Amino acid sequence: MLKSEMEEMKAQLLAISGVNPKKCMVCGKCSGTCPNYDEMEYHPHQFVQMVENGEIEKLVASPSIYKCLSCFACLERCPRQVEPAKLIEAVRLAVERQRGPHHLGAEDVAKYLDDDMPQQAIVSAFRKYKK
Repeated sequence: MLKSEMEEMKAQLLAISGVNPKKCMVCGKCSGTCPNYDEMEYHPHQFVQMVENGEIEKLVASPSIYKCLSCFACLERCPRQVEPAKLIEAVRLAVERQRGPHHLGAEDVAKYLDDDMPQQAIVSAFRKYKK
């Protein structure tokens, strides 16, 4: 990505999420309460800092954007109310918009399933990524 594209993407992410990453004091409380911490390549406080520093390419390519449970535990512990989950969701949304509509068809769902995945997650993901 060019620097201008990264700045544009950063502005877009901040507009979508409504998050002000400058409020983050990098205390790590959000990451400490994240139930999916061990599964994530970048943790909630790192997401916030990476967006603030313009490291958007790494985030876009990271599987961590799909590991966030959107449970908002990070928001509950944040002393500054930064809302990292909203920022992660904004990155995920931007990536899905770039992919275009209908990149997941009903016939493709089976290859993403495993025995531990609840039915609700399957239906939710299909609705979310079919749009």
